[in-house]
Amino acid sequence: MTIVNELKLSKDLIRFPSVTPKDGGAIKFLSKKLKKLGFNCKILEFKDKKSKPIKNLYARIGKKGPNLCYAGHTDVVPPGNIKDWTINPFKPSVKENYLIGRGANDMKSSIACFVAAVSKFLQQNQKFNGSISFLITGDEEGYAINGTKKVVDYLKKKREKIDFCIVGEPTNPNKLGEMIKIGRRGSLSGTIKITGTQGHIAYPHLSKNPINTLVAICKKLKEKKLDKGTRNFQPSNLEFTSINVNNKAHNVIPARAEAQFNIRYNNLHTSMTLKRKVTNIVKKISKKTKCNYKIEYMANGDAFLTKPDKTIHLIKRIIKKVTKLDPKFSTTGGTSDARFIKKISPCLEFGLVNKTMHRVDECVSLSDLKKLTKIYNSILVEYFK
Repeated sequence: MTIVNELKLSKDLIRFPSVTPKDGGAIKFLSKKLKKLGFNCKILEFKDKKSKPIKNLYARIGKKGPNLCYAGHTDVVPPGNIKDWTINPFKPSVKENYLIGRGANDMKSSIACFVAAVSKFLQQNQKFNGSISFLITGDEEGYAINGTKKVVDYLKKKREKIDFCIVGEPTNPNKLGEMIKIGRRGSLSGTIKITGTQGHIAYPHLSKNPINTLVAICKKLKEKKLDKGTRNFQPSNLEFTSINVNNKAHNVIPARAEAQFNIRYNNLHTSMTLKRKVTNIVKKISKKTKCNYKIEYMANGDAFLTKPDKTIHLIKRIIKKVTKLDPKFSTTGGTSDARFIKKISPCLEFGLVNKTMHRVDECVSLSDLKKLTKIYNSILVEYFK
């Protein structure tokens, strides 16, 4: 069996311009790689009327438990202005011991490291006691409608059991080995639309200015502290991301105003309880000012926490042994596909350093690639002992 080189495979994956929702051939390429290692691969394409079709991959080797799964995504964010890059973002290059390219950090290189680790493990353990699987999506950076969420539903219907899942998101702030994510905050987005009565600014008593109502709502929502945080989570926080009136006339009171917001919240709340809190405030102020309101919500998953068990502590010991750092358990940062996977399996997130993710000249240390491959390989060896 051929041992996969993590650097070469990272470069190969980066060459696919798989900007969400476009796949660019990345899923099919990865499927072929895994088939050569003996994996049974199934490409799952999901679509609906409101979103683009997305290719996903579920691959497994072995027929018995326990099933250790690796989850990740081949899609990347847009590169932005290519002229700002020192290289073509989809033509990876190594400079001063760093691999540069879109997806080098988030998270094609992590996928490559796990494939390399698996290839080495299988060469030395052809008859291991269990199964290894990959759950790879092309829809993590976008709306996540036709990605991991639907793959998880598919696996549930097929009664496919995953005993533990490692999500390869870049988790370390500065050095490989600093941080393991054992949970994530929930995310709730919303748009508040206020409708008043248009009129002449010289006769404000004849109009109902929706801006005044919206400002009062924004002030009240920002003043309301949601909580003080918990042992594992920082305090929940609401941020307004835009306020739009679209009124270019200086002498006209507008009829409409709207604001967008996002709440990152801990496990003291759910999207439903937060919706009620926001709606009650908007409703109360709108009624007082005699304006009409409408709120559109988009929930991206509730907060979750995986309580450290023997597998998580095993992985922590391995990371510490390889990196000489004692990784901290954390729930900070944005959201990830772990919010879907936790419905069918306990999981943690551990991957590369996230300093350059989504940035121009996104890059990863060659040394970190080797270390991460060693960590992943050691996890496989110890898990299946």
